Amino acid sequence: MVLTVHGEGGYQVHIDRGLLHRAGPLLAPIARRWAVITDDTVAPLYGDALCGSLAAAGLAAQVFTVPAGEGSKTLARYETLLRALAEAGFTRSDGVIALGGGVIGDLAGFVAATCLRGLPLVMAPTTLLAQADSAVGGKVGLDAPWGKNQIGAVYRPRLVLADTAALDTLPARQFSCGMAEVIKYGMACDGEILTMLEKELPPEVWIPRCLTAKIALVEQDEMDRGPRHLLNFGHTFGHAYEALGGYATYTHGEAVAAGMAAMLRWQQGRGEDVSQSLARLLPLLEKYHLPAAIPCDTKALAGLLRRDKKGSGDGIRIVTLSAPGHGEMRRVSWDELMEGLA
Repeated sequence: MVLTVHGEGGYQVHIDRGLLHRAGPLLAPIARRWAVITDDTVAPLYGDALCGSLAAAGLAAQVFTVPAGEGSKTLARYETLLRALAEAGFTRSDGVIALGGGVIGDLAGFVAATCLRGLPLVMAPTTLLAQADSAVGGKVGLDAPWGKNQIGAVYRPRLVLADTAALDTLPARQFSCGMAEVIKYGMACDGEILTMLEKELPPEVWIPRCLTAKIALVEQDEMDRGPRHLLNFGHTFGHAYEALGGYATYTHGEAVAAGMAAMLRWQQGRGEDVSQSLARLLPLLEKYHLPAAIPCDTKALAGLLRRDKKGSGDGIRIVTLSAPGHGEMRRVSWDELMEGLA
């Protein structure tokens, strides 16, 4: 299946099994030499398949490997990669392939966005989270000691290749992590996705549905100033949970899962009827082994919430639900958000 992100600098999103083995001909029109940025888990699994496909198409590739995990999304790792590309003689006519999950997409994407003022970028997501969400939309960046994704840019890829065969080797915890984002799409954007999950339909059915929802929002709001904020459902509390765990205790998906439940409980505490949304959310979280709550120090959580990049002035824009599949944005004061955290 091929989806298209329209607009200036639009690009295609290919979703199919075996795409990494067929990447060469798709990448040849973009650049003849590629820096493949990946991690030490993905490289042994898919590095040879991708580089072999590039070589068969007459393209050159050099692999740059970083340690797997959120800990690689740092300024230090970013600088190391920039230096490595410079020493290898990469120029503005060469490209960058982000081969991996959301962390690699963010890191390699930020390298592509800023190296020599921009190199062609191809996303080759290998995790469910990246295939169903983060590889599309152009958000790239790094974590900072004071918060997640505090350094970044919006930089369009030239192409996205989502090889669903890569999900076959995904560890169970990482699959669950991706399911949190899929559930988020169902809760905030498209209730039919919830039905697909409840019926246990395969990923090839609901990954395109998630991306279709995301593309519609990206086309309206690429720079994330308005409608695209719907995709932040669960992330306000979720990013704070991640930071509290030092980006190592909880996966992004686990934090978002708990964040979705926390936001619904916040609404419930204000007297809003979210019973239908909780009735759809909680069984799915349990089914995919995701937490509905993360114990934490309330004072520390409140401090991290105030650093959220969606905050400004005396408040923050959050995403709540009016019903399953129907997210809505609202602005609340910091005091309102802090109510009921204890």
